[in-house]
Amino acid sequence: MRVVILGSGRGSNAEAILQAEQEGRLGGARVVQIFSDQPAARILELGARFGVPAQFLDPGPFKTKFDEAGETRYLETLQACQPGLIVLAGFMRILKPRFIGAFPQTIINLHPSLLPCFPGLDAIGQAWRRGVKVTGCTVHYVTAEVDGGPIIDQLPVRIEPDDTLATLEARVHAAEHALLPAVIARLSGTPAAESRQR
Repeated sequence: MRVVILGSGRGSNAEAILQAEQEGRLGGARVVQIFSDQPAARILELGARFGVPAQFLDPGPFKTKFDEAGETRYLETLQACQPGLIVLAGFMRILKPRFIGAFPQTIINLHPSLLPCFPGLDAIGQAWRRGVKVTGCTVHYVTAEVDGGPIIDQLPVRIEPDDTLATLEARVHAAEHALLPAVIARLSGTPAAESRQR
């Protein structure tokens, strides 16, 4: 299964995916391309490190969405990659129905809460301020409803009495790094354990 990663920032989740592939834990999935909407994003540095093409792709002038030309540019470029799966790994743009409809049941997103609780920005901070005892992370299919698509899998993280916001963030990110590659391996149709034995 051909995987394309879209990201906007430092790329820690993309790194977890690529590390899992390198270690034979990504099932039948293979990352074929990384794109970023930010020209200086650190996620692009992962390309040379893991031997995967990585490039900036101009999204247009807006900060949180595509303009029409930018959306077309992304659609055509992604379609040329023939992805079996598109992974949003910290990609900070809202996708419109036209984009989502071009890749039905193909785009997945990772969110740092147990959806449907705490959608949107600063999900870990939202959980921390609300005082819940368990939070975590969710991988879901992307639909037009932000953070509202069908849930694929979740991993809970208990908030301990001695946690700070910083320690909670670190543990949620660790859970993300475990969950996302495991979901990709499962969606590839080849269990990770089987791929390690090849």
